[in-house]
Parts: sequence; structure tokens; C-alpha cells
Amino acid sequence: MTALDSPRPAPHAPVIPPGFERVSTDPAAVRAAFGRFPSGIAALCAVVSGSPAGIVASSFSVGVSFDPPLVLFSVQNSSTTWPVLRRAQRIGVSVLGRGHAAACRQLASRRGDRFAGLDTHVVDSGALFLGGSALWLECEVMSETPAGDHRIVLLEVTSLKVEPEMEPLVYHAAEFRELATAV
Repeated sequence: MTALDSPRPAPHAPVIPPGFERVSTDPAAVRAAFGRFPSGIAALCAVVSGSPAGIVASSFSVGVSFDPPLVLFSVQNSSTTWPVLRRAQRIGVSVLGRGHAAACRQLASRRGDRFAGLDTHVVDSGALFLGGSALWLECEVMSETPAGDHRIVLLEVTSLKVEPEMEPLVYHAAEFRELATAV
């Protein structure tokens, strides 16, 4: 029998280190704690069956792999937009730029036309991008993995456009923020 074949130890109550507290069963408390980690915000959009569809994600991450270029994000299982968006041939990922806070709120809204008045650009594949973004990535869905109350979606990047002068919008502690000038 190898170490890989040996049975897992019986589960036991975790020891909470001094100064720590047990993780809350309240999702809002967990969300607030996780909100201490600053992140960029991505709009994932496409035209599907002739209509624009999109979601925003602060759970977006780049650099999963460089060869092939892979990125990922997580989406709530309860999302009603993701089942529509995932049918797109390609998805446009716009890493939102400074000044996009109102656009982000609009895209995240559950009411009205999410795209009304936004500066959008659609490419031949149907991927939809927002003007004024720091980065555009045209992507294909590679895989989805269940993860608790979310799904982790892995995307392969097929093309990109970088706007080096545009600083990204940052989400931290449930607020939008902009980067300070580098020193």
C-alpha cells in the first residue's frame, strides 16, 4: 500500500487558532470577509440569438495558463444570464477601466436594458466589448466545474487588445476604487 492508497484520516473538528474565529454560516459575512481582497472587474458579454447578454465578475483571474492562454471566473449557480451567455460562439471579456463604475452597476442590474447607452463593440464572432476598458479578451468556454454555490468557468483566450493608458477599475470592500498613480 502506498501513501496514495492509505485511507484518509477521520474528519475532526478543526482547531481554531488564537485570534481567529470560526467561519460564519452567514453568506453575507463570508462575502464581506472575502471583499477585503481587492480585484479587478470583468464584463463578460456576447450577442446571443440577436440580443446582447452579459454579466460582471469580480472573481475574474488571468494567468491560469500562458500556453494556451487561459483565464477563469466564477458564476453563481442561480444566474439566469449565464445559461444564455454560455451558448455564444465567443465571449468578449472587458476588464473594466476607471470611470466604469456606473456601467458595472448597470450591467449587474436585474432590471431594464443592461446595455442602454453603453459604448459597445461587437466583433464578427458575436463577442461584445465595452469601450474604455483596460483590456479586451475574446474567449471560448473551455470547461465548467461545480464549486459550492458557484461554477468555475475556464476560458481560452483567442485574441486580445490592450489599452496601456487605461487604468482598471478595482472592487474592494463592496466599493469601486481607482488606482493611485504609481510611485
